[in-house]
Amino acid sequence: MLSITDISIRIAGRLLIDHATVQIVPGARIGLVGRNGAGKSTLFQAIRGEIPTESGQIALPPRWRVGSLAQEAPNGAESLIDVVLAADLERAALLREAETAQDPHRIADIQTRLTDIDAHSAPARAAAILSGLGFSTADQARACSEFSGGWRMRVALAATLFAEPDLLLLDEPTNYLDLEGTLWLEDHLARYPRTMIVVSHDRDLLENSVDQILHLDRSKLTLYRGGYSSFEKQRAARELLDAKQVKRQEAERNRLQAFVDRFKAKASKARQAQSRVKMLERMEPIAALVTQDVREIVFPEPSKLLSPPIIAVNDVTVGYETEKPVLNRVTLRIDNDDRIALLGQNGNGKSTLVKLLAGRLAPFSGHVTRADKLVVGYFAQHQLDELNEDGTPYSHIRRLLPDAPEAKVRARAGAIGFSAAAADTPVKNLSGGEKARLLLGLATFFGPQLIILDEPTNHLDIDSRAALAEAINEFPGAVIMVSHDRYLIDACADRLWVVADRAVTPYDGDLDDYRREVLSARGLRTSPRDRREKPQSTETPRSKTTVGQTSLRQKIADAEAEVERITAIIAKIDAALALPDIFTREPAKAAQLSKARSAAAQALQRAEDEWLMASSSLEAASG
Repeated sequence: MLSITDISIRIAGRLLIDHATVQIVPGARIGLVGRNGAGKSTLFQAIRGEIPTESGQIALPPRWRVGSLAQEAPNGAESLIDVVLAADLERAALLREAETAQDPHRIADIQTRLTDIDAHSAPARAAAILSGLGFSTADQARACSEFSGGWRMRVALAATLFAEPDLLLLDEPTNYLDLEGTLWLEDHLARYPRTMIVVSHDRDLLENSVDQILHLDRSKLTLYRGGYSSFEKQRAARELLDAKQVKRQEAERNRLQAFVDRFKAKASKARQAQSRVKMLERMEPIAALVTQDVREIVFPEPSKLLSPPIIAVNDVTVGYETEKPVLNRVTLRIDNDDRIALLGQNGNGKSTLVKLLAGRLAPFSGHVTRADKLVVGYFAQHQLDELNEDGTPYSHIRRLLPDAPEAKVRARAGAIGFSAAAADTPVKNLSGGEKARLLLGLATFFGPQLIILDEPTNHLDIDSRAALAEAINEFPGAVIMVSHDRYLIDACADRLWVVADRAVTPYDGDLDDYRREVLSARGLRTSPRDRREKPQSTETPRSKTTVGQTSLRQKIADAEAEVERITAIIAKIDAALALPDIFTREPAKAAQLSKARSAAAQALQRAEDEWLMASSSLEAASG
């Protein structure tokens, strides 16, 4: 059990957690929620022992392993699969020792422990996790250094999940994922076999992957049973009750104070008045409900709507190198009232497409026709780094309105969420969510007819994401969005486009259909509610056949390597069992060796079966 007892944590003089207590039982899957800056990441640091508590204590079972996402992504020459396998430190150490161990007793101990931790299936489990996070079989054999920072953070996440620590701490794990990776992670975490606490602003993940919500609010921790929807209902009821109790207590205070004020000067009532003074002093104040309504997000309306289509793309090829186009022969149109979400794994060209539509990337061939006087508002996460860190929200707006009077500039700053002193706060001192709000305001400043949002939710908390969804739905122009937040897509999009295989195609199903396809393609069993599968086409495109054959060849090679490794282990065990009189001198060790050999023989049989199945499948696929 994770026991958090009466802890207080203060950072830079600010009290983030004040005498908070909570008990988390083994096997619980917890979603930790709270406003940005409430102290969620700080609580994780305290659990890991990285920062001290001002008071109270945090206690873990003595043998629990605590795992969390590494701060720095792996960047060496090791292959992705090797990095993930190395995360299981015990398995890696045992395998290294098994290669050199000579003592038959130690050999038996090693093999028994490897069997206990299911070490022989580890490569398959590691490959499944990497595949779920978007890495192909070929990718898994490549060096970490060949991938970008975002993809390497996925490798770090895969390693953390593979290690299966007794307490898994994940802080915004979906920030590095696309929608497809997020859907897989949601399903994987829902089946995590040990204790887990995840900080997330993703409603669907908190609804489907956890069974309890831990709320950090007003420096206190409160545990609620159920997913996020249940938490919202319970919290609303609790706050309503608190508000009623505050009102009753205030009435009682007023009554007692009125008695004291009326009779404190009368000798005959002095004792009663003094008694009521003491009652007032003993009355513990109930924490009043603090209104924390999030500021709304408002997109300026366009001065006029244009004749459709506002953008028409005809037979366009686009990319960054003419010999390596990212998208081929794209044809599409966008109208005034479109709400389009782009689906597809990162690296398939979603950002390339939105740059084309925003006019920031010219096509290699084909034509892009834009309506006359079309204004496009474009938000992308990388633009956060383009903000002037020494500037303020006021100075950024002043540059867009150089000749406007002071009152107008201040009014526009307030309209995007930076009123009064907040407008003069240096950008470097703003939170990630505040920077995102500023950038959204700047991107849509001149009333665009088309807004393009490329991952707008990464730094927004749950309430701010809801405000963004409301702003999108109230905006009269067109919106195109790329997001891993399923809630935002569900709430706003009425058209889905899939960007894959260098093409852009409309998707006829809904997000539930897409989720089933993603999980099925990544080798996961869908839940009972997802098993209403649509009829599958019996035709197999040539490209998929080629990819399948490559995957089968890799499986054959992996199985052959596993057969060779286990065969060597069995040879060592047989040599130990051949020692004279071992069964009479050390019957316990002999029994242990026999058990280890039996387990290794079973693992060998599984590896051989996998080799046979993959070989037969390859022969069938080759015709």
